[in-house]
Amino acid sequence: MTTRIDTRFAQLAKEGRSAFVTFLMAGDPDPATSLDIIKALPKAGADVIEIGMPFTDPMADGPSIQAAGLRALKGGMTLKKTLELVRGFRKGDDATPLVLMGYYNPIYIYGVDRFLADAKTAGVDGLIIVDLPPEEDDELCIPALKAGLNFIRLATPTTDDKRLPAVLANTSGFVYYVSITGITGAAAADSRAVGDAVARIKRHTGLPVCVGFGIRTPETARAIAEKANGAVVGTALVDALRDSLDAQGKATGKTVAAVADLAAALAQGVRGAKQAAE
Repeated sequence: MTTRIDTRFAQLAKEGRSAFVTFLMAGDPDPATSLDIIKALPKAGADVIEIGMPFTDPMADGPSIQAAGLRALKGGMTLKKTLELVRGFRKGDDATPLVLMGYYNPIYIYGVDRFLADAKTAGVDGLIIVDLPPEEDDELCIPALKAGLNFIRLATPTTDDKRLPAVLANTSGFVYYVSITGITGAAAADSRAVGDAVARIKRHTGLPVCVGFGIRTPETARAIAEKANGAVVGTALVDALRDSLDAQGKATGKTVAAVADLAAALAQGVRGAKQAAE
C-alpha cells in the first residue's frame, strides 16, 4: 500500500532533491493558531510535516519542545484534538504527508485500535513513537502497518551495525536519523559525520534517510540535505513561534508569519542542496 509519504519521496527522487521536513507541536500556542501555522507550511516549502502529540513527560525533547508541549496542554490540547487538527488540515490539502510524533502513553490510553482507525480516517500518514523499541513491535508498529500507516523509526549515532537490522525490520516511509546524541535542540549537526552515518544506514535499507536534531539555519539545512534524503527542523521553528508570543504566551498577529518565514528560508536552504548521493 502506497502512502502519501512514499509518493512524496518518489516524487522528490525524480526531481533530484531532498525533502524539507518540519516539526511543530499540535496545539501550540492554541488549537486555532496551530492549525493556521500548519496550513501555512506547505506554501512555505515543507515537503513533509511532523506534528508533535503533546505529552506531560517527553523524555527525548529539549527545553524548547517540552515548553511547546506544555503550552499546548495548557491550551487544552488532547490526542483527540490533535486528530481534529489533522482533519482540519486535510480539508484544504490532500497531498502533503503528515506524521504524528510522540510517545506511546497517550495512544495506549486512547486505545491502539481506535487510535489507528481514527488517525487513518483523519488523514495521518505515519507515526514516530520515540519510546517504543523494536522489541515492542506487536504493541503498535505491526498494527499500524496493517492499518496502512508508515511506522518511522529513529536511528542514532549509537545504533551500531548489529542493532540496525532490528531497528529497520518493520520501518517504513523513511528512517529518521538523529544526528546528535542527546535531546533535541542541544547541539549543531556535523554534516561530515552525518554523511558517513547516512551511508552506513543505506547499506541496510532502501528507504529514504532523513536527518534531524541540530539543524537551525538554512546553511546547516543545505549541508545536511546534500548528505541525506531529507532535513528535519523542529526546535528552530518552535523557537520562532515562542518568540512571536506576547508576555502571556498567547499568539500575536506575527505568530503564523514568524514560523512560515523561517520555514521558507530553511526550505530555500534544502532546495539549494545538490542531490543527495544515493
